[in-house]
Amino acid sequence: MDNLTHSLVGLAAAKAGLEKLSPGATTLCVLAANAPDADLVVLIFGGRWAYLQQHRGISHSIVGVFLLALLPRTRKPARRVKLPGLLLVSAVATATHPLMDWTNNYGIRFLLPWNPKWFYGDFVFIIDPFIWIVLGGAAFLLTAKTRKHLIASVIIALVPSSLVLVGPAGPRLVANEIVLRLLWIVALIVFVSLYRRNIGRRAGAKIAIAALATVAIYCAGLAATHVVALRQAKLLATTIANRNTENVIRVAAMPTVANPSEWVCVMETDRATYRFNLSLLLSPPDPANTVRYEKPEALDAEAVAQAARDSRSQVFLGFARFPVVRVVGEDCATQTLVQFADLRYTEPGRGRGTFSLDVPVDCPALDKRGR
Repeated sequence: MDNLTHSLVGLAAAKAGLEKLSPGATTLCVLAANAPDADLVVLIFGGRWAYLQQHRGISHSIVGVFLLALLPRTRKPARRVKLPGLLLVSAVATATHPLMDWTNNYGIRFLLPWNPKWFYGDFVFIIDPFIWIVLGGAAFLLTAKTRKHLIASVIIALVPSSLVLVGPAGPRLVANEIVLRLLWIVALIVFVSLYRRNIGRRAGAKIAIAALATVAIYCAGLAATHVVALRQAKLLATTIANRNTENVIRVAAMPTVANPSEWVCVMETDRATYRFNLSLLLSPPDPANTVRYEKPEALDAEAVAQAARDSRSQVFLGFARFPVVRVVGEDCATQTLVQFADLRYTEPGRGRGTFSLDVPVDCPALDKRGR
């Protein structure tokens, strides 16, 4: 999940009661909820491929969370704090981070350093405006107690509001953008009205508890919807595979932003990898809109094997859940281009940062002639 969501979860947990365990607990909750993303330092010193290899790695694992939760013991307190309380606060807030990250389709490696297996929840999009508005509204009611805090809350709220109301929306990113924008505006009006009635001071921790419970129920609903989507995706995958005389190996149904009825599905067969969009409210997807990439064979396979030995390729293939490949210019004079992509996010040759990779290699055809 994005760091705004992690911060709001930490703040809500503090306001729900954890802040009573020790002075400084609220600040610690927010910091601890973001602590596993300390692996960002790898990007600064090691570059994007080192970051892809390490992100959501040891700092997000069970061992990493345990060690990060112990950090308050190593800090010299500047005022009278209760270390047992801070330790509990740190443990709870830090644990929320990998749990929230697991819910989306990027994945997480809980079992490092012993097992590098990725785990995927596949039911919450990596950013979710509904979670923003619920937790953000609760934080606004509970923290905007002075003019200074009110101004700070408004400035922070401008960022997600601008993304939802005037940001990069459109059919490709948000299928129900009009509904989302209307709900966002209504929610803003409701929270401003509640603030003017001083609900935050009167209800206190109940607001944070209600917000966390609402998010938990919402996520549970998405998880139940994912079960339905995955069942339909498997049926469609079987139909597609039978049409092409193939055998289904695995299928995934992944959420879209702010639309529980729309899912992106990826399937792998013994001969190809496919991607198609699934609507739980509309008719089955048009076969013409299904993306298909065959697995490399013969000469292409030789070029792919050569490209896979590149250190960047090894990192990419260790991360990619549904890797696909395209070989461009196999009839070249000296080199050919092998394009990798993770079909969850993009296609070969279309970019998207570390979700794709182009590797030039010597032409296998020339090597066969004894170059």
